[in-house]
Amino acid sequence: MRLLHTADWHLGRIYHGVSLLAEQAHVLDQFVQLAATHRPDAILLAGDIYDRATPPAEAVRLLDKTLTRLVIDLQIPVVAIAGNHDGADRLAFGSQVLQRAGLTVRGPTDAHVAPVRLQDAHGSVAIFPLPYADPPTVRHALQDDTLADHHAAFEAQLVDVRRQMRQGERTVLVAHAFVQGGLVSESERDLSVGGTGAVGVELFAGFDFVALGHLHRPQQIGPTPVQYAGSLLKYSFSELDQQKSTTLIELGPTGQVTTQRLPLRPLRDLRVLNGVLADLVERGRADPHADDYVLARLHDPGAILDAMGKLRAAYPNALAIERVVLEGTNRAMAPGRDHRKVRVEDLFGDFYREVTGQDLDAPGQAVLAQVVTELAKREADA
Repeated sequence: MRLLHTADWHLGRIYHGVSLLAEQAHVLDQFVQLAATHRPDAILLAGDIYDRATPPAEAVRLLDKTLTRLVIDLQIPVVAIAGNHDGADRLAFGSQVLQRAGLTVRGPTDAHVAPVRLQDAHGSVAIFPLPYADPPTVRHALQDDTLADHHAAFEAQLVDVRRQMRQGERTVLVAHAFVQGGLVSESERDLSVGGTGAVGVELFAGFDFVALGHLHRPQQIGPTPVQYAGSLLKYSFSELDQQKSTTLIELGPTGQVTTQRLPLRPLRDLRVLNGVLADLVERGRADPHADDYVLARLHDPGAILDAMGKLRAAYPNALAIERVVLEGTNRAMAPGRDHRKVRVEDLFGDFYREVTGQDLDAPGQAVLAQVVTELAKREADA
């Protein structure tokens, strides 16, 4: 059986004040084309479909359009679950009706995890969709107050799943969780406050394949086929080295698994530029990818007037600027120093040093002293 695994679309994401819907639509068009080319028996969508519980209308329309193309036009069944970013009840609206058309959506946590069973030439494959739930939600659903953390809550939910597994039947779990050993990115929201929120990989023993969502880097955890598909796009500058993809899974007659990552190409990439502002602007004029989203790490030693405006003249989608010269130069006044007894010249010198990383030179000190003298004279004459 052939399956296509994807996750963490985060539709409606806004990054540095910029909506990424156009980029998401571009990549989802590629995803639909990959589905049309490889013709999987089902698509597994492992949570964080939206970026927030109440998504913008444009994100809802994009999801509706994409699922229509997959389920209705291509007639490929889709099995989707809610992630920690999704509003579980909103996501699952109409799920009973939609399932008849081939779209299975599991949102709210339930004590019973009903499988989706598919058939191929070698028999049945049971797909268990297990939506994200925090420990309090699982405690309520299972009426078990002993479930103290994510690991215990996840393990308790799998009891019902294992009860339904049949001898000789291939089994696939679709889940949204942070599995111990996974590599994280800056764009993921922590699943637990004051704890790890992690579950152990040993919980997945006995499944032929585990399709995970939550971590944005495509990766396999441990020697068993427990895999994260990764996010649809790069959602932080910490993901620069990641090739975003969707995972094509071949599930053999007796459960043997082979996987292939199919790359997804963004409309605009995410890049970091290093250098002096004037040089970056000059390079940008000949950069064939000047419309990428960029973070500029500027090495200019002094103050810069309208740095972002100048940068965007060459890189119109620049998102942020960092001043390299300021890193490690936090030499502000000591906490015990009484600012009222400090000379204006010294205050300005501290400010200049904080901004530029350098001491004010002799000509600058002379100009400053002249300005301070003139201001003092005006104040005395007033």
